[in-house]
Amino acid sequence: MANPDAVIADDEAQLRIHLKAKLADLWPELVICGEAENGLEAVKLIESCQPAIAFLDIKMPGLSGIEVAQKIGAGCRVVFITAFDHYAIEAFENEAVDYILKPVTDQRLKKTIDRLKKQISDSTDPSIDFAYTMQRLLTALNDRQFPGYLSWIKVRHGEEVRLIAVDDVCYFKAADKYTVVKTRESESLIKTSIRQLAEELNPDRFWRIHRGTIISVSRIAGISRSFSGRLIISLKDLPETLTVSRTYAHLFRQM
Repeated sequence: MANPDAVIADDEAQLRIHLKAKLADLWPELVICGEAENGLEAVKLIESCQPAIAFLDIKMPGLSGIEVAQKIGAGCRVVFITAFDHYAIEAFENEAVDYILKPVTDQRLKKTIDRLKKQISDSTDPSIDFAYTMQRLLTALNDRQFPGYLSWIKVRHGEEVRLIAVDDVCYFKAADKYTVVKTRESESLIKTSIRQLAEELNPDRFWRIHRGTIISVSRIAGISRSFSGRLIISLKDLPETLTVSRTYAHLFRQM
């Protein structure tokens, strides 16, 4: 039996490299026959290579991973790569497709590999009820009214891309042409604007307190007033304070 082949589709080159390296370590027999950086490229690549397996990032330019899976037909096994919140992952659990949650860990990837190997060795036909499976998956996601809130922040350090869980972020603050991402342990810069972050973050967990500042509600240690009457927020595990503008002071009336 020939070694199985696969394609990887993710819009971040470093994340493709990371997954490829882990697959080489955990499944050296697997042949990576191509990589794509967006959904349209992924469709063309899969149609030309006809791989046994496709690792598809869900959120890609052009077409999402789910849209790619719908277009390529049922000839290959699909593994979604996703940064979606854990509660939304329940939509995948009972379906024939598999998923890997970012950042990719050896333990979770090994589970996926074992599942794929078993399917291949058992000659499981990936085309069985594939269209029905995809429709069930989309329905399950819609039924959960999953809003697609941001779960991970991509931060570049030189040629490397790191992922910061939004759960670890204390606040975001505008700084010239960049935005500071502040955690308890580190400070990083991203190009995503405060305005865009405000649209992508869960509003129940992250509050905009200034035109240039978004704070994690769970990181608020206390609130006081300055001599001028402005609200001042002290943070858990951090020495600095943040000022609330009058525009957003109403958020704290019940606190």
